[in-house]
Amino acid sequence: MGEEHLIARSRLTPVVEMRNLKKTYYLGEVPVHALRGVNLRLFSGEFVAIMGPSGSGKTTLLNLIGTFDKPTSGKIYIEGKDLTKMGEEELTALRRNKIGFIFQFYNLIPVLTAFENVELPMLIAGRPRGERVKRVRELLGLVGLSSRSDHRPDELSGGEQQRVAIARALANRPSIILADEPTGDLDTKTGAEVVRALRLAAEKENVTVVVVTHDPVVAQKADRILEIRDGKIRRERVISGKRGKVAGR
Repeated sequence: MGEEHLIARSRLTPVVEMRNLKKTYYLGEVPVHALRGVNLRLFSGEFVAIMGPSGSGKTTLLNLIGTFDKPTSGKIYIEGKDLTKMGEEELTALRRNKIGFIFQFYNLIPVLTAFENVELPMLIAGRPRGERVKRVRELLGLVGLSSRSDHRPDELSGGEQQRVAIARALANRPSIILADEPTGDLDTKTGAEVVRALRLAAEKENVTVVVVTHDPVVAQKADRILEIRDGKIRRERVISGKRGKVAGR
């Protein structure tokens, strides 16, 4: 199945493509090579886990996809558009419309209800009220929180807050969801609920989900696992038995 998966993907246009991507930081005059020539393609509806030890380049990779940082050399494309040629205004629009973000500590606004937190990205994007209300209800239903829409974050459990964060990340119908250790602050059972919500998002919304994680249990729920060490992808594993949709797209 793994070989069929790779053949099928080779015929598709990737949502994200990296070509010989390198990133070097400097501590004073000492260079730190965070990424050392990464080549990677990510496809629509795919759930991809990125693993590796601290300092391996995982977060740098996520930041480059999220347009929070720029590569030292190489190319990165989102839906065929070269990020290295975009100005800040274009990158801001791309982040707003094409990329959703999920963080370890939720980052919900404490004075807003679950409904209002999910609605906020659409308010910023200038969506009409009727569209916003319909979309929020749809997303809270997707993550199993329809009955909690009027609750503020301090009235929700950690897992519920993270599922609100997933709904918020999906609000503007992005092509990509980037999640940095989304289960890192949760117990095993609650973390599993969050991962199920992310997988459902990939399937129902046909969005590319990229999760940085240290948790092998989370990674095993992905379609692919990318293992990074010393700034390079050292191993790629296609998880057998996952959705036929992924293998056959």
